[in-house]
Amino acid sequence: MLIKAKLIPSFELGWAEGVKLCVSPHFNSRPDNEVSLLVIHNISLPAGCFGTPYIDQLFQGCLDIAADPSFEALKGLEVSAHFLIRRDGGIIQYVSCDERAWHAGVSSFQGRQGCNDFAVGIELEGTDSQDYTELQYQELVRLTLGLMTKYPMLNLDAIVGHCDIAPGRKTDPGDCFDWNRYKHELTLGLSW
Repeated sequence: MLIKAKLIPSFELGWAEGVKLCVSPHFNSRPDNEVSLLVIHNISLPAGCFGTPYIDQLFQGCLDIAADPSFEALKGLEVSAHFLIRRDGGIIQYVSCDERAWHAGVSSFQGRQGCNDFAVGIELEGTDSQDYTELQYQELVRLTLGLMTKYPMLNLDAIVGHCDIAPGRKTDPGDCFDWNRYKHELTLGLSW
């Protein structure tokens, strides 16, 4: 594992050090300033296409609806995530982790409604049915360890998929996401 070779990111005012910023207007204040949940998502725009500029455009509220027929359904949508990890391992941050990004929608975790209030959302560029890349796992583990250091309420039991907090409505990160590998590598990283 290459995680040790790269530093775990530190955070200042909720912004991760050393990642690309692409600031979204789609956020607001957390009601209790609490970060106690991490939600893993996937996204590709258009569906199944990678490396396009459209995810950044969507999260910034300037998606070119004419670029693909499927984008018509996204017209006027105000959505964001804290992070995106691209297929090549590149990390983009859209919203400070100290603020509430709009990624979870109608959701609940352990009886608490409105997960956006207390969750950080990480999008993986991908689909439910396609394997994620080695670089994505490496950067996801590295980013998660940094988040767990910054926000001590985050722990292995408070990391879920979008499917877990919105069952029946969402399926991501999908069957191809290797939860065992991810949690095992996090456990190894926590023991350093």
